[in-house]
Amino acid sequence: MPYVYMLECSDGSLYVGSTRDLATRLHQHQIGMGAAYTRTRRPVTLVWSEEHEHVGAAFTREKQVQRWSRAKRLALIRGEYEALPQLAKKSF
Repeated sequence: MPYVYMLECSDGSLYVGSTRDLATRLHQHQIGMGAAYTRTRRPVTLVWSEEHEHVGAAFTREKQVQRWSRAKRLALIRGEYEALPQLAKKSF
């Protein structure tokens, strides 16, 4: 099954990705064979994941979460779903 996942890197930053094999992909990130971004920010910790029926749906969700602010990503990690709409609004 395809997954969207979020990692917390050693520098506190958050990385969002998608994969068909979550365990293998996490191992790749840990040994420095994952994304270039995480290679220099190891170790990484899985902080959130979501399973999808189709690869296309997982990829679409990955791109959506990548555009979110750090605050909105943290709310997702904490399971504070009711806060997500408010965090999507921009304050001008």
